[in-house]
Amino acid sequence: MVVAKVGLKGSDPGFVRRRCHARWVAERRRFADTAIGRELAPRRHAYGLLLLLIVASIAFQLAAADGELARAITILLQGGVFLAALWTSQARTRLLRAGTVAVVAITVVAAITFAAQGEVDERASRLTGLLLLVFAPVAIVSGLMGHFRDEGRVTVQTMFGVLCIYLLIGSMFAAVFGIIDSAAPPSFFAQIKEGTTSDYLYFSFSTITTTGYGDLTAGTDVGRSFTITEQLIGQIYLVTVVAVIVGNLRRGPARSAS
Repeated sequence: MVVAKVGLKGSDPGFVRRRCHARWVAERRRFADTAIGRELAPRRHAYGLLLLLIVASIAFQLAAADGELARAITILLQGGVFLAALWTSQARTRLLRAGTVAVVAITVVAAITFAAQGEVDERASRLTGLLLLVFAPVAIVSGLMGHFRDEGRVTVQTMFGVLCIYLLIGSMFAAVFGIIDSAAPPSFFAQIKEGTTSDYLYFSFSTITTTGYGDLTAGTDVGRSFTITEQLIGQIYLVTVVAVIVGNLRRGPARSAS
């Protein structure tokens, strides 16, 4: 029996459980390092690929002209990011199926609306995108915790995962800025009457990185509140989460090659 091999420390079941789990993790790592283990290992926790998908989605929104077709494609891309986050994070099958059904339903509704009316409601598309962007980081955090338990250390994929969350935070605030602008009578920006998706993304990432070019600034009290909130979250995230991950990545022990 496993209990007999690892030994007992009195009658503490917690100690036995920890020792058994430690041995299981060690055996799993040794098998994963073998040729067969590498061949059979699922291609999950590939946060580098998810990071590329998020960057591609942001790049499209920055480059595309604000219009009905661009909104429909944006919903499709954000739904793809959400599904990729669930799959990469090894979400439970039931949750993955529910997420897939939700994204497919949203995409179908957007496609039918665009085909029938030739337009996609601006506020509804931003609210939908915001919901997808909010739940994606939750899935990534859950996946990173499982990844760390499996590996026992910080890896390059861990670093990619926290960068994914950082970019999604910037995208979330961009969606919030757009919703505020479409909901309130005063313009969100002090310099222009009505912003575009590209403007909100540009302003959001200028804010979260504290670049602050000054060509666009929040013109309302609500806008300024969210802007300051994003600045604080962005800087705290960089100097705590990202700094800790990068620091432990340098000090992380290498896995056995045997």
